[in-house]
Amino acid sequence: MTNLISRLVVAAVALPAVIGLVWLGGAWLFAGLAFAIVLGVHEYVRLVRALRPVTLAAHLGALGLLVAATFGGVEWLPAAIAATLALAFVLQGLAGTRAPATVALSSTLLGATWIGVGLASLYLLREDVERGRLVLLTVLLADFAANTAAYVAGRLVGRHKLAPVISPGKTWEGFAAGVLAAVAVAFFALYEDRDSFLPIWEALVLGAVVALAGALGDLFQSMLKRDMHVKDTGHLLGGHGGMLDRVDSILFAAPAAFYVLLAYAVV
Repeated sequence: MTNLISRLVVAAVALPAVIGLVWLGGAWLFAGLAFAIVLGVHEYVRLVRALRPVTLAAHLGALGLLVAATFGGVEWLPAAIAATLALAFVLQGLAGTRAPATVALSSTLLGATWIGVGLASLYLLREDVERGRLVLLTVLLADFAANTAAYVAGRLVGRHKLAPVISPGKTWEGFAAGVLAAVAVAFFALYEDRDSFLPIWEALVLGAVVALAGALGDLFQSMLKRDMHVKDTGHLLGGHGGMLDRVDSILFAAPAAFYVLLAYAVV
């Protein structure tokens, strides 16, 4: 199976599943996000295994963030992060390993927070924001459009490197195309509700924030992979790489979108 065919098959299976979970929301979305967290943390732990992260604490911490968001809302996320650090400290002490505690605890907290907050924010967008179904679909579609436009424009007209040290393949031209694509998606998706939900300018800002945060999320994971000298975080999704390779941008975009909507007072 070629890389292209592999990508198409995965997309054909994953896209309806994601849309279905978003549409149903509630326990269905929670279960899907919990599954994604387990896979994502597993890939992260393998990625940074040289840093000796506390595996159990990373998994429980990321899942704890989803539980906190589900039953306590955004206000409980800091408590879940603090609990993750405490759990990692206890388990690190019980393990009695010679790995530097500072590095082990930091890498554990990084993975749990990065993945946990990012995916928990998808639940918050669906369940805690007005018209959550529409909002979450808009954010996901805007992120997908930004990634696709950035890739195509970068290949066709990209000349100026965006971050040559971190990710040589990304260009400013691709980034600009991604921003325009995300803004266009937000505009058209939310246009009908411009008088009863978000004014046009707020929708445009939301799209721009999703594109910017998504680009940073992509670069963030590229930096981690470069540090660890790996190309992909896994092979679960065939040509798409691992779970983290597919959700890296949304892990930054979802929290950013949620806090923009919180500032708009629709949460």
